[in-house]
Amino acid sequence: KQIFNPETGHRLGETQLLNHFPNHYELTRKDLMVKNIKRYRKDMEKENNPISAKDDEGVYLYLDIIPTTYILPGDYTLFVEEFRKNTNIMWIMKPCGRAQGKGIFLVNKLNQLKKWATCSKLPFQTLSLKESYVISKYVENPLLIGGKKFDLRLYVLVTSYRPLKVWMYNVGFARF
Repeated sequence: KQIFNPETGHRLGETQLLNHFPNHYELTRKDLMVKNIKRYRKDMEKENNPISAKDDEGVYLYLDIIPTTYILPGDYTLFVEEFRKNTNIMWIMKPCGRAQGKGIFLVNKLNQLKKWATCSKLPFQTLSLKESYVISKYVENPLLIGGKKFDLRLYVLVTSYRPLKVWMYNVGFARF
């Protein structure tokens, strides 16, 4: 962090490379990615940017890239409010700091979440910040290939953020 502090005057040389950009986890951690997407939406709305347009039901026309999502434990009361509006919806809960499907489970009843969190009166009081989760509306009808779910892997190399320079490899793959 010290090397990027503007007060030190330290800069990388022309031939020096970084393995990671500072704060890269802002896009790679589930909770921080959600926070940044929500922030971007608000910024676009404040600027009256056409990309932030919504339909008659309040759904984004162009920025509807993630389902309704909350970060727990912080957004617990907001989640409960939304859950009670639509009690027949399935939710998917994912730990923010894990990968490869570890720790993911589905929730369709509020008591499932309460049992998971703690037996105490205050929900999530025993969870540390490292144990944060995102909970999203489960996508009931996802895009399928041959009747199977998949995720698309594209490879990009970001060489600069200011100005933004992204190199995309012309071959990717779908994992089923």
